[in-house]
Amino acid sequence: MPVATTADEFLPVVLTVDSVTRVTDVARYRFSWQLEKQGCIADIRFGSESLEAALMFRFSAPDSQGAVTLSVKNRDGESPRPAWITRRTSGVRSVSELEARDLATVAGRDPLASRLPLAALEAEGIRPAPERIYEAGDFSSALGLLLHNNTHAAVSEAGFAGQFLEHRDLVITWLGAPVKAVGWYRGVGWSEQALACEEALSHLSRVDDKQAFAVFPEWVHGFARTDDQ
Repeated sequence: MPVATTADEFLPVVLTVDSVTRVTDVARYRFSWQLEKQGCIADIRFGSESLEAALMFRFSAPDSQGAVTLSVKNRDGESPRPAWITRRTSGVRSVSELEARDLATVAGRDPLASRLPLAALEAEGIRPAPERIYEAGDFSSALGLLLHNNTHAAVSEAGFAGQFLEHRDLVITWLGAPVKAVGWYRGVGWSEQALACEEALSHLSRVDDKQAFAVFPEWVHGFARTDDQ
């Protein structure tokens, strides 16, 4: 006897992504294609809220939502940690020595881009003047400003920065606590149909497709289910 189906079962699952960069057509296509390969047919919308959203990539928990469903992982497979990076030769031993120094941050809503690192400075009584802040478009550019001696320190994510430390003679001067709020949340449009997309997302990796991951910050390497799901 045929199994009854509903029209909703044939509709794409709506995913929204709070992207920090301008999303190219190539990145959009590659991300959609990677999900489809894993059995998730998705309608992906960038930079906009939607009441239809089943899953939402957010940098912080929505007011009406609870725990994150899929948390982000850095290149080491761990929760991201904000960091201040300096040149080893500068001799900076702590962020308290960054008073009146030029600093590189990253534009956007990503809490690791500026909010958390600047809060670490404020905790030491340091409030950089606007003219001391160089806002880069991404984390690579921020490190580039540091490496070319345009700034005295740069924000980064510990796992992302780790690959450059030794051969670029850089050090982590400040390391923040793991950030667990960034990731995928279930929206009001969630239904069991979205479980296929949750499963697909849990198998995606930047190593497998860098172009698909261009819709996320450079430090995002994958997603993992939390203990709450």
